Amino acid sequence: MKNECFPDGTAIDSWFYDLHVPTLANLGTQYILTDYGIFDDGRIYTKEIQKLIDTACENGGGVIVVPRGTYMTGSLFFKQGVHLYVSDGGVLKGSSDISDYELRMTRIEGETCLYFTALINADGVDGFTMCGPGTIDGNGLRSWKAFWLRRTWNPKCTNKDEQRPRLVYLSNSRNVLVADLHMINSHFWTNHIYKCDHVKYLNCVIYSPAAPVKAPSTDAIDIDVCTDVLVKNCYLEVNDDSIVLKGGKGPWADTAEENGSNERILVEDCVYGFCHGCLTCGSESVHNRNILIRRIRVKCGMNLVWLKMRPDTPQHYEYITVEEVEGKVTNFVNINPWTQFFDLKGRKDIPLSVAEHIQVKNCTCECETYFNVKKDESQYLLSDFRFENLQIRAKKDGFAQDVIRDVQVKDVRVELIGEEGAL
Repeated sequence: MKNECFPDGTAIDSWFYDLHVPTLANLGTQYILTDYGIFDDGRIYTKEIQKLIDTACENGGGVIVVPRGTYMTGSLFFKQGVHLYVSDGGVLKGSSDISDYELRMTRIEGETCLYFTALINADGVDGFTMCGPGTIDGNGLRSWKAFWLRRTWNPKCTNKDEQRPRLVYLSNSRNVLVADLHMINSHFWTNHIYKCDHVKYLNCVIYSPAAPVKAPSTDAIDIDVCTDVLVKNCYLEVNDDSIVLKGGKGPWADTAEENGSNERILVEDCVYGFCHGCLTCGSESVHNRNILIRRIRVKCGMNLVWLKMRPDTPQHYEYITVEEVEGKVTNFVNINPWTQFFDLKGRKDIPLSVAEHIQVKNCTCECETYFNVKKDESQYLLSDFRFENLQIRAKKDGFAQDVIRDVQVKDVRVELIGEEGAL
């Protein structure tokens, strides 16, 4: 067993090295859609597929099998002992009509409220597996167009104003495996895991377009009050942030029971296409600790490390390491106030936030700006950062040592490039 540690020295548990993906035969009794009157004919089969999930659960468990073809549905709710397998050439496709998605109390954008459920939902399950070489397609084009039209009419409209579902929402669950799937074209966030532990994403393709119609806020994986999460050998390309650490928002977010920390998150051996943030802390985030991102390649990202510092939320980002990265980004490190939808809710003072024990090392990158960091100690303190063995080509350096308390710089080379070196 490898002797490796998270950034604070905590040993990486053996669970993170177990990459086993079960075969279809290992997932129990098979419930194949076409055996139960569910066909590739363009009709919406939400009730029929849900009945099949319920039947499998009543019979002691099994696996819902999506065979070759395209099968349409609205929101589905998986139960204990019932898995999902999407076959090669199979597509489970979401409805483009929001009325096909149930309204329930759910967690979204750092709060619990009445909102639309996802295409795939599972709550309070232990040992849930979603896998197979096929595709889960959110079919989000209609809502993307509607969102941008609404934003043109009302520039202050929020993400939730254009009513749209997530692709996958897993809550209060453990021992979850998502493997080999193509998860594409989500209306809203692609994967959202909340209050889960021991969740693995292995060998997945997570995609939404940035053109010709931008898919707004289609984050690849939102990790929200979770512990022990592995994302490995995945391809992530979305029109927003790829790996996003959430956990709550608001002036007293750190005292609310529904909020909390993300700890022991490992992202490795992944390839990023276009995204806004490769690793983003925020904008709804309270505490993140022991985050390790390593051995990744970025084709075209906007921010490698992005710490969104909300002036209306107490935040603590600590023991974060990003290492062995190669590729192209706009900002290598971006730490700035994040004021979108700022609301102190009557609180008179700005809650102080802290980012500390942050390491970025062993990277070779091209970027527009190496160091895009604003000092604002009335809102947040930055301390104990280490930059080591970095080979950077950038139009702008931007590094200022007095922005961070106790910063260490070792073997960092920033080569400034002109317009001919544009990314």
